[in-house]
Amino acid sequence: MSTPAPAPDVRTIGRRWSRWRPAEIAFWVVALGACVVPNDNYLLLNEMAILALFAVSLDLILGYTGIVSLGHAAFFGLGAYTAALLAKHFNMDPLSGMLIACGVATFAGLVTSVLVMRGSDLTRLMVTLGVASILHELANKLGWLTGGADGLTGVPMVPLFGHVEFDIFGKVAYSYSIVTLFVLFVLARAVVKSPFGMSLQVIRQNPLRAAAMGVPVNLRRTAVYTLSAAYAGVAGALLAQTTGFASLDVLDFHRSADVLLMLMIGGAGYLYGGIIGAVIFRFMQNWLADITPQYWQFWIGLLLVIIVIVGHERLVRPWTWFRRGGGQA
Repeated sequence: MSTPAPAPDVRTIGRRWSRWRPAEIAFWVVALGACVVPNDNYLLLNEMAILALFAVSLDLILGYTGIVSLGHAAFFGLGAYTAALLAKHFNMDPLSGMLIACGVATFAGLVTSVLVMRGSDLTRLMVTLGVASILHELANKLGWLTGGADGLTGVPMVPLFGHVEFDIFGKVAYSYSIVTLFVLFVLARAVVKSPFGMSLQVIRQNPLRAAAMGVPVNLRRTAVYTLSAAYAGVAGALLAQTTGFASLDVLDFHRSADVLLMLMIGGAGYLYGGIIGAVIFRFMQNWLADITPQYWQFWIGLLLVIIVIVGHERLVRPWTWFRRGGGQA
């Protein structure tokens, strides 16, 4: 009779998972190195970096706790409008404005988490969608504050640290966005690789079992939901600060739908999925809009259908397409 193997040490597993792989290091060297390499696509790269942070924010709740949100644009929009208003009326430094925007989005996430944590998955979908719809309508009606349907115009692009001006080519904007993405990614990576992050995955797989194991399910969900809102708020602030504009578009439903598509493309449950999905989505949007301006959404929709039929894991490993279930090729 064999002796059962000892249970693996959670801390040992966490340390092993937390190591930076060569591919990760290479990815960030290229992404950060693009700040100093001359190119003509800084504006596009800046958008990709912002969308990547937005996708990472949603992945924190969708990929690690299983909470699906149809209104994640609420926090993105709050961050954008807060940063834009601070820049317009107080000429505030971008970093200070971003921190305040992050705080506003964090508070909104904490308050709305009370509603989101109640009920079934369908209830959560409706609550998140409802919150975003309410904020969208408020932004539309409060024209004296937000500019209404015309958007918040005349937002100055305040220099970073009071000295570094935003250039028309987007180099400073991209540098600002990619460094912010990297710092917040490192923080998110540390969170999901920690025992706290592992408990989130247990909650996603089986909330009842997690509760039976003594994991405070609702408290953990509330914490990560609030963190997710903070990240989305920072992404929105970056968009407003690097474009000098905020409109109802930042609160629109398509923002929430697009970021869900990014996670579908890149894969949920690992942080790089959001980044990869955002890059592919924005590249396809830009490329297809040049080739077939009227039908670019059709091609992205077709890609989504293929992902659903084939499966994300098999799509990135085409040599497995013709294998039968569990068998060898």
